[in-house]
Amino acid sequence: MACKLCQTRRARRLCPGVGGEVCSLCCGTERENTVNCPLDCEYLREAREREKPPEIDPESVPNRDIQVTDEFLEKHAVLARAMMRGLATSALGLPGVVDLDVREALDSLTRTYRTLESGLYYESKPANILAARIHELMQKGLEEFRKATVERLGVSTIRDSDVFGVLVFLQHLELQLNNGRRRGRAFLDFLRQQAEADREEAGAGPGSPLVLP
Repeated sequence: MACKLCQTRRARRLCPGVGGEVCSLCCGTERENTVNCPLDCEYLREAREREKPPEIDPESVPNRDIQVTDEFLEKHAVLARAMMRGLATSALGLPGVVDLDVREALDSLTRTYRTLESGLYYESKPANILAARIHELMQKGLEEFRKATVERLGVSTIRDSDVFGVLVFLQHLELQLNNGRRRGRAFLDFLRQQAEADREEAGAGPGSPLVLP
């Protein structure tokens, strides 16, 4: 049987992304480029373990003047984990979202919160419809998370500067995990796995971190 993509080489494996069998070469070259690969595809998961993300030019890193230390992440672990879960839920709940959409959303969110650091407020939303929707869902989730925190503790403990720091951390993490493919979702896959681990932990008993809606 010929590969469904190239129609030339012999098919070697079933590709759930195209609903047919493809050759190994097309699987490697078209994966997350022209093919929307399900995150649970066994071949995609194998590739995740081998692939190396493209090198990043330090000069191109956004918000590189902001240092997010291990101490900061440890101090704000509950907020960071909640925002990661919120980002996973927001993005994966929208059909067609890829890492580059998430990158745009994080860029607009960090620009919005950077303006708050200067004492001003300007809501910066991307033109990309999917990225804009992720931006809106994250803002809504953060607002509800703040309210839930006040109800639980009786005081507001979430500062805009803390949210900004976590957003920068997520922005830099996306750059590190992005595999450079046009339809790549390596970063989203990482967030999904983290969210699943948190859900398992939350089911273990009381005291689990709050979850963004």
